[in-house]
Amino acid sequence: MALAHTKRTTPYPTDCTFTPSDWTVLSQYWYPIARSDEVTDKPMAVTLLDVQLVVYRANGKAVVARDLCIHRGTPLSMGWVEDDKIVCPYHGFSYSADGQCVSIPAHPGAKISPRLCLTVYPAVERYGLVWTSLSAEEENIPPLPVWGDEDYISFLPPTVDIGGSAGRQVEGFLDVAHFAWVHTDTFAFRDNAFVPSYKVTRTDYGLHTDYLSTVSNYPHGMEDPSPKDFKWLREYDVYPPLAARLIVHFPDNGLLWILNAVCPVSARKTRLFCPIAQNFNKNFSVEDAYAFNLKIFNEDRKMVENQKPEELPLDLQAEAHIMADKTSIAYRKLLKEMGLGKQYTS
Repeated sequence: MALAHTKRTTPYPTDCTFTPSDWTVLSQYWYPIARSDEVTDKPMAVTLLDVQLVVYRANGKAVVARDLCIHRGTPLSMGWVEDDKIVCPYHGFSYSADGQCVSIPAHPGAKISPRLCLTVYPAVERYGLVWTSLSAEEENIPPLPVWGDEDYISFLPPTVDIGGSAGRQVEGFLDVAHFAWVHTDTFAFRDNAFVPSYKVTRTDYGLHTDYLSTVSNYPHGMEDPSPKDFKWLREYDVYPPLAARLIVHFPDNGLLWILNAVCPVSARKTRLFCPIAQNFNKNFSVEDAYAFNLKIFNEDRKMVENQKPEELPLDLQAEAHIMADKTSIAYRKLLKEMGLGKQYTS
């Protein structure tokens, strides 16, 4: 899919927390930056890869641009939207959705130079989120094909801000050995820590893992109707550099789809968005589902925020590994092949 906007020359950010080479690689991919329901005609400041952005609605559509009036460098997120144009609060410059300046109140009759144009980025709304990219040539948003399907209930739990590396967070999502230690208050048990052997496959999009175990996915306190000999299949798909999807197979052909989609705010700040869809128990309480998933996310967040080194080591000699780490090892190798830092990356 070709991108509609071409006015995108984003320099390496001042005081950037990523190395120049890592930032260049990461900037070529799409990331969620906001929930669709929080993007209105009131400009909102967001940060992606240490780049300050503004997101708002014009003509009902999401617009993403540099949060910077090119006249005197004022954040446009301090301004407002009027007649579908974003207005700078300092001198009243107005910009249309394509970034072009259309009004200079100090000189109402003067011809406006085409140089007075904001850097505008592509914006796509999908899975209840607004996605963008700083430099991608084509759209590469990870797939969640059941979102909005009439046979599924689709919902978006609260956003989680993590004071840690996006790479560490994604790897934690893929980790199957931590269930019995981190998630004992939600769905796992300490006496079921065994990790059966599993296989990781390289794909044209990244990685695929089928993990079969006896670890139930039902919340503690809820009756588990699965047969005693039921094996839980968890399908993991990795869409590098920083997205992963999980499909949990429940009894009676029930399916739970979870997309782990992160916004790398900076090298050690991550905003987690997690669209979810399921084709069973359609009368469940959405509030209870929000609370359950938020509890799981926060269990993981505590680990990510306290890991050392903070960034994800891509040198496989930097940390010890066990057989249960097959997916994370393959993930680290894949990131290194993509040109991310040989020592650490976020």
